[in-house]
Amino acid sequence: MGILEAIILGIIQGLTEFLPVSSSGHLEISKAILGDNSLPEESLMMTVVLHFATALSTVIVFREDVMQILRGLFQFKWNDESIFSVKIILSMIPAAAIGLFFNDQIEALFSQQITLVGIMLIVTGILLFLADKAKKTEKNVGYVDAMIIGVAQAIAILPGISRSGATISTSVMLGIDRGQAARFSFLMVVPLIFGKMAKDIGDGALTESSINLLPLAVGALAAFVAGLFACRWMIHLVKKSQLKYFSLYCFIVGAIAIIVHWS
Repeated sequence: MGILEAIILGIIQGLTEFLPVSSSGHLEISKAILGDNSLPEESLMMTVVLHFATALSTVIVFREDVMQILRGLFQFKWNDESIFSVKIILSMIPAAAIGLFFNDQIEALFSQQITLVGIMLIVTGILLFLADKAKKTEKNVGYVDAMIIGVAQAIAILPGISRSGATISTSVMLGIDRGQAARFSFLMVVPLIFGKMAKDIGDGALTESSINLLPLAVGALAAFVAGLFACRWMIHLVKKSQLKYFSLYCFIVGAIAIIVHWS
């Protein structure tokens, strides 16, 4: 993968991570358009690194919330901060389990499976359409809610299922306030991405000679900068706009991906 392609993928990741339109799906479509012939392992590594970069931008934007989670973990007191931290941990369990026990199967999905991406984008569109019909409330995330949202996040490992779309839609359909849903959705993925990166580093994945580190670094920088710009704007957009517009977008892109791939 060249430097220009890495920059393009980084910008796409940074912009689409915070919209409910599947950043992983857009990355796979973009790789196909750019003629990326990477091995599945290298392709997945680029996806993971770009997600890490946007997770880092999320940490910068939500630094006060991240500090709240850390205080909740290390104060050893049962207060609002520790309760919120427990909910974040509960939400991580399903995706962490899938990543540990089905890692090889997941890697195989990140090899330009464009038809799968198109179908999953349409599924995302359906979720967003249903969520758009849900009534607005001021309910906060509960313990059971956190687990259910975590299951939605685990399913969103599939390329084409929007992680933020799945988790925000699930939250809204559970009756949770949209602002709280967006905040929880963006924060719950940060520990998982950092954990995935730590595992890959421990396994030596980043030091394999077959992987060119320069495109990874350039792509990560592009994703980080784009993520810093997009994060606050996208959160405001999710809170204020109607999800049906994102739903329509997913339907159109998903259908185009399927038609073009088979034609």
